[in-house]
Amino acid sequence: MSPDELVYLGILAATIPVGFLFRYLSPPVKQGAALLLGLIISIATCGIHTLHSLCTVLGTWIIIKINWRSAPALSLAWTFLYLLFFRLVTWFGLPQPTPFANAIQLLLTLKMVSLANEVQSYHLERKKEVSTFTKSPVVAGLSHEPSLYDIISYSYCYVGIMTGPFFRYQTYADWLQQSSPLSLPGKEPCLQRLKMVPVYGLLFIAVNSVFPLSYVRTEDFLEHNYFYRFFYMVAIFFVFRMRFYSAWCGAEAGCISAGLGCYPQGALSKPGGGPTVKYSPDPETAVEYDFKTIQNIDCYNTDFCVKVRHGMRYWNMTVQWWLHHYIYPNAPFRAYALRAGWTMLISAYWHGLHAGYYLSFLTIPLCIAAETAMEASVRARLGPAGQNIFDWIHWFLKMRAYDYMCMGFVLLKASDTISYWSSIYFVIHIIAIVCIAVGQFMKGGRKREKRERGEGEKEDAVREKTE
Repeated sequence: MSPDELVYLGILAATIPVGFLFRYLSPPVKQGAALLLGLIISIATCGIHTLHSLCTVLGTWIIIKINWRSAPALSLAWTFLYLLFFRLVTWFGLPQPTPFANAIQLLLTLKMVSLANEVQSYHLERKKEVSTFTKSPVVAGLSHEPSLYDIISYSYCYVGIMTGPFFRYQTYADWLQQSSPLSLPGKEPCLQRLKMVPVYGLLFIAVNSVFPLSYVRTEDFLEHNYFYRFFYMVAIFFVFRMRFYSAWCGAEAGCISAGLGCYPQGALSKPGGGPTVKYSPDPETAVEYDFKTIQNIDCYNTDFCVKVRHGMRYWNMTVQWWLHHYIYPNAPFRAYALRAGWTMLISAYWHGLHAGYYLSFLTIPLCIAAETAMEASVRARLGPAGQNIFDWIHWFLKMRAYDYMCMGFVLLKASDTISYWSSIYFVIHIIAIVCIAVGQFMKGGRKREKRERGEGEKEDAVREKTE
């Protein structure tokens, strides 16, 4: 493990026991202590680069105060433009930010855009209440506009400050105002989330030592046979998954120990978004709670879901919620594949400027189009047994597609990514294009069959009348 990864691990490990202590604090003390601890982590790991995140926060606050109506669009433009400056600071003679500063900046971008949307929704609902004299039906809406202190406290809250998960301001406010945090579940769900972390960690270390990423960039790698080169991406994606499974399960445990994102099961919470219905518990029935609001990874479904589009739902789930609510609806396209492409383009930009991100993310819409074409033209014609076989083949190809795209995500450079993809003959791109072509051909054939069947039925009807 690298020194940076050890620092991440240390911070994650420390936040879990600290979280249980926060349950004993009153709301004002909890808010101040979480802010102080978050600032200590930021300054200790980022130093002077903490000013980048502070500028982002202050800029968003100014936007909200000046024009709350346009705050969502303006905050998105502001934070994404600042991301560009942040990544190009060396062009201006400024020092290169640390990886920790980059992690904080990424999560802060999500928080500020979400905050602007929440504030706009708050003001619009208040106006409706005044004009209609009715209570707002919005679920989990703000009760007041956050002050500058509230916004800074939310931005630098120690929980998930570098590792995530993303959570809305309302989730943070609900955490501060929990009436009896000590009575909420903590130890058992925390241990449940941590039980597989040692396994993921050991698998990460073991497989990474046998299949190092750096070997892909060497001349020796290309001398191996095709199947070895193909299998290497399977091992790399496995290492990639184990690394993030460990980190995100640990980050979720830090949220659980503090009680952040704990809501009654009846609220039907969504990862990232929180409660989706207003829930009034029966006073005579024991309330059961969950932490779905801060769930960032579903390890089982990530590995075993069938479709490419479903794989995205179970990976980095809170960020997927953010993309689905703030980017996807505003895409300048109507077709699903094009909207998905736009969303993936924004996601790639959020991750960074490396060409490998774009090559990987923009392959996803192609894969979605391929699986959609095959489902409509092939799977729909099969019986139950045939559909079961189709789904197993689909799952296998889905995993290979993610193996393939992962290489761009980890190699980063366009030359390295294309060099690897060419070494396995761009196999996933070719399979996807063939699937789309087959789907279109069979779709055309199906239309011809329907047309011929319809013409035959008309002829039979005419023959019956004449007879």
